[in-house]
Amino acid sequence: MNIKITSLEHIREAARQFTEQIGEHTVFAFYGKMGAGKTTFIKAVCEELGVSDVITSPTFAIVNEYRSDETSELIYHFDFYRIKKLEEVYDMGYEDYFYSGALCFIEWPELIEELLPEDAVKVTIAEESDGSRSINF
Repeated sequence: MNIKITSLEHIREAARQFTEQIGEHTVFAFYGKMGAGKTTFIKAVCEELGVSDVITSPTFAIVNEYRSDETSELIYHFDFYRIKKLEEVYDMGYEDYFYSGALCFIEWPELIEELLPEDAVKVTIAEESDGSRSINF
C-alpha cells in the first residue's frame, strides 16, 4: 500500500489510513533517510491509536513505552540509530518486546535486521522532490 502525505497538516489522515491496515501485524520496521519523517509519522500513528502521553524519539533510551488511553494497548517505539553492536540489542531483551504481541514501531531497523521477526512489516518513508512524503508497506 502507498500513502502520500502532501503536508504536515495531513499527517493524521495518513496515520489513520495506516492504522486501518495494521491488521494482526505487530512489528513494523520503518526505513528512511535521516529527516524523512519516521519519528513524526510514528508519533501521529500513536496519537491515532489513542496515546495521549508525550511521544518523543527514543534515540537515547532506545525504546519508549506507550499505552493507548482508549484500548490500553501497549506500544513500543524503538530507535536503533545509536546501536553499535548487536549484543546491545540482545542485552536489552529485544525478544521480550518483538514477540510480546504488543505493537512495535522500529526506526533504523537496518542495523538489527537479522533480529527482526519474519513477519515484520517493512515500511519505507521517502521524501519526494516536492517535499511530500511517500509511505509504502
